[in-house]
Amino acid sequence: MAQLDLRQKLAVLADAAKYDASCSSSGTSKRNSVGGKGIGSTEGMGICHAYTPDGRCVSLLKILLTNFCIYDCAYCINRVSSNVQRARFTVDEVVELTLNFYKRNYIEGLFLSSGIIQSGDYTMEQLVEVARKLRVDHDFRGYIHLKLIPEADPRLVEAAGLYADRLSANIELPREEALGRLAPQKSMGVIKKAMSQVRLGVEAARPGKRDRVKPPKFAPGGQSTQLIVGADGAPDSEILDRSASLYGGYGLRRVYYSAFSPIPDSSSTLPLSKPPLMREHRLYQADWLMRFYGFSAPEIAGATTGGMLDLAIDPKLAWALNSRAAFPVDVNIADREMLLRVPGLGVKSIDRMMRVRRYRTLRLEDVARLCRGIDKVRPWITALDWSPGGLTDAADLRARLVREPEPVQLTLF
Repeated sequence: MAQLDLRQKLAVLADAAKYDASCSSSGTSKRNSVGGKGIGSTEGMGICHAYTPDGRCVSLLKILLTNFCIYDCAYCINRVSSNVQRARFTVDEVVELTLNFYKRNYIEGLFLSSGIIQSGDYTMEQLVEVARKLRVDHDFRGYIHLKLIPEADPRLVEAAGLYADRLSANIELPREEALGRLAPQKSMGVIKKAMSQVRLGVEAARPGKRDRVKPPKFAPGGQSTQLIVGADGAPDSEILDRSASLYGGYGLRRVYYSAFSPIPDSSSTLPLSKPPLMREHRLYQADWLMRFYGFSAPEIAGATTGGMLDLAIDPKLAWALNSRAAFPVDVNIADREMLLRVPGLGVKSIDRMMRVRRYRTLRLEDVARLCRGIDKVRPWITALDWSPGGLTDAADLRARLVREPEPVQLTLF
């Protein structure tokens, strides 16, 4: 095989990493090199763009250590039987790329994954060594996300947590049966065991009130995972059930959803076409409802059709249309939990409303000023000067709320 230079390797291995969606840099501790100590920071504006909860954009160098792989997962472009161009970085090449890209202000951190080479232990050793050299040898203080090899020795997982901000082990498929069929070398039990170890490490690193000596940090950004949507026939309700169990059982920071993308020479058991991207978007919205709005997976599933989320409207509106007996909600007396279920009202808007209503009784115009759009909110609330009357129970309410604006012909001048 022809030898590739560093630029060619980067082209191959950056492209191979694009299928992994779990590269957010949110949730870690803040570090910087103010005072002349170290290199890099976990903050900054800014090639993979990840967004933190407060809206900052963080650019990550997102690459694979190698796209060689001894596994033959049917849905993976890098599987052993795939006819793709292969490349492999050395540990020092990844370290050099990360530092040079940071010094040129291209990136704020590193997202590093890999195909399985030789064995799970050998591959995990290589990933950990990259993080160790950056942290120890170069005092790099930027963000590092390492992909776990679940089959690796637990001692390597522990070492990864000491150097990385976030760890992730991808579940990949919602159905355990499908994982065994499409990825026979992988085991759901082994993946969950690695995730359990990370959770225990994160919890052990939290200092207690009476601790005089703080325990060493362990993956301060927590852990995440990814579910492929549309590869195994699982409906949205089943995917959300799986996500809810992962959040509750392993303390995940995020579950990422990646729409299945057909690959060349794939198995006949895989779909021939990819699912609509709107389905992926609706799953993220439903996930947001579970994490920040107090919804349970069964509540969201109750407003689906055949277990599938409505692609025309967001999951909160679908739930409200299916639960009209709970409305309208009085914005002046309703508790925060109920206001969170009103379509069109977000967390920040509700917090503002609850502060304002301590001093004055809210009118509809007050609500309009505090939220992004009043049209979607109006059927579900009452205020001092507003009652929706029969609008909440109107048979054509859904059609009114999803009505598309009339097309307007654009002009050149």
